[in-house]
Formats: sequence, structure tokens, C-alpha cells
Amino acid sequence: MERIEKMLQEYKDGKAELGDVLAFLRKLPYEDLSFARVDHHRRLRRGFPEVVFGEGKSAQQIVEIVMAMESFGSTILVTRVGKEKAEEVRERLNRLEYHPVARVLTLRQGDFQEERGGIVHVLCAGSSDLPVAEEAAVTAEMMGTRVRRFFDVGVAGLHRLLHLWDELQEASAYVVVAGMEGALPSVVGGMVEGPVIAVPTSVGYGSNFGGLAALLGMLNTCSPGVAVVNIDNGFGAGYMAALIASRGCRADLEAGGGVDRAEVTR
Repeated sequence: MERIEKMLQEYKDGKAELGDVLAFLRKLPYEDLSFARVDHHRRLRRGFPEVVFGEGKSAQQIVEIVMAMESFGSTILVTRVGKEKAEEVRERLNRLEYHPVARVLTLRQGDFQEERGGIVHVLCAGSSDLPVAEEAAVTAEMMGTRVRRFFDVGVAGLHRLLHLWDELQEASAYVVVAGMEGALPSVVGGMVEGPVIAVPTSVGYGSNFGGLAALLGMLNTCSPGVAVVNIDNGFGAGYMAALIASRGCRADLEAGGGVDRAEVTR
């Protein structure tokens, strides 16, 4: 949106040629790269640009998509990129930052809005759940949301979580990641006021069935206010939590013209 407004204002002020403006607008609603149609219109419709799912794409395909998005001025988030592929991409585009634990590539550009909403807390049960938890955390941060991380606080050592009681009350939304039996979201859901987005992971022994046991456990939670995303879907959870945090804060501001920290973060 900001890029379109800037282009139109520059044309109005005589600082841009009509041909340049038309060339820019011609890319809306998408740009055809033959193997992909890059949705430049997504930022206008949804408030955040299209996110690139890197798994299954070649390094060259990722490079071409990112170059198209970068030239359009979009903030860039590429998920599920292994270290080797990330290195290939960054050989061409060293402006991208690689987050190895989260396995994502990022680039913040002109339309990036930092800290536009409330706070998202990301919790995970064990260190084996870190890649999924970090994917959620980085996603929310790229959407301009403040994030706090609380890792290795699973129910096998419940005192670690209870020790955080006061700190946990400060968030607008919670992402809770767990494998094995997937019990942590139910516990957190019983402790906090805000919505909890549960993320089952494929971490566990044989009867975990690649995360299915954790998924079913979370779907059967007795704690109200807990919603569940798919197995290992840290991105989806982080995106949803950021939407909740940013829109909740915006509603408070529109209703009262200004709120204190307690109101924003509840």
C-alpha cells in the first residue's frame, strides 16, 4: 500500500513518469514467472506480502521469486529452507538473512512495520521442538509483532512453567509448541486469558505417529480458548498469533484513542 501511495504521489508531484507508474501497476495483481505467479497484491488485501514456501522449490526458483518481490518493495519471508539450499540462495542474494534454527530466509524492506501490535509469547515443551517454535517466532516478528520466547517448559517439569506465571500474563496471544503427547497447550490454556494456538510437532517415539498423537491430544483439550494448527506448522501459528495481536491492539486504540500497556497486552 505504501509503495502504491508513494508512486501516485510522485506522479502527482511530477517526480515520476506515467510509464513508470503504469509499469509498476501492471504487476498487480500478480507477476507471471512461468513457474510461479507472484501475488504482489497480497499485501494490499491481507496486510502482509505473500510468504514463500521453500520446501520443494529449487534454489534458483526461490531466487527468482525473491528478486521479483524485492523489486516490488515487499518484505520477504521464505520458510522451510535447509542450510545447503539457503547458502545457494544467499550466494545470489546476500541481502537475505538466514535463521538456521527456524530454517527461514528474511528481508525487511520499506513496507515493514515494526512493533505494530501487542505481544506474542512463543512457548515450546522441549528443545527438540525448537525449529517449529522458532519458525513461529520469526514469522510473528516479520509481521511486526513483539515476541517473547519461553523454551523447554514442558509438563515433565511443570515447575519451570509455573515459575513464569506472572510473565505469561502479558501477552495478546500465545503459540504453544509440543510433541510427544502434546499436553502443554492445555496447561497454558488453563493459566492465561488470551487465545492459545497449539502446534503439534512430529517429535516423539513410535506411537507418536509422526505428530498425530500430539495433534489428537491438542484437538481434545479441555481448556477453552485453544485452537490447533497442523503438525509442525510453526508458520501458520505465528501468522495467526500476529494477526490476533495486531488487530486486538488496533481495536483498543480505535475504541479509546489510546490505551495503557496492560490493556494492549491482555
